[in-house]
Amino acid sequence: MSQSQPSEPTTEPAIEPAIEPTAKPVGELVIRTLAMPADANPAGDIFGGWVLSQMDIAGGILAGQRARGRVATVAVTAMTFHLPVYVGDVLCVYAEIEEVGRTSITVALESWALRRRHGERARVTEGRFVFVALGEDGRPRPVPPEEEA
Repeated sequence: MSQSQPSEPTTEPAIEPAIEPTAKPVGELVIRTLAMPADANPAGDIFGGWVLSQMDIAGGILAGQRARGRVATVAVTAMTFHLPVYVGDVLCVYAEIEEVGRTSITVALESWALRRRHGERARVTEGRFVFVALGEDGRPRPVPPEEEA
């Protein structure tokens, strides 16, 4: 009886592929920020909560522009983490308004990492955030009609 030999371990580290080689971000670039060592866990990956907070900031910027004023996050209706973010990656968050209700604005967000190590871009997260427009008293207010260009 012959036993199969275990395969040799690879010496090259695996390079994470982008979701699709031709994929492009959807929406407008709202923020770009550098992932720093203070944002990492002991394994060297950036905490998911840090990425989520960057997406919340970007969504709030876009929703606040559309609402022409203060907004607050009321829900994260979807969140998917596709790939890790590493120290040294530049996190780019793209946002697009999906729906405007009477007082709410739903924003679709994608985060892409520019990988310094390999010179590639990869979609790392995507999600849907819901914001509500707030008046000066902190209570929900109607979202104004969209300005005509």
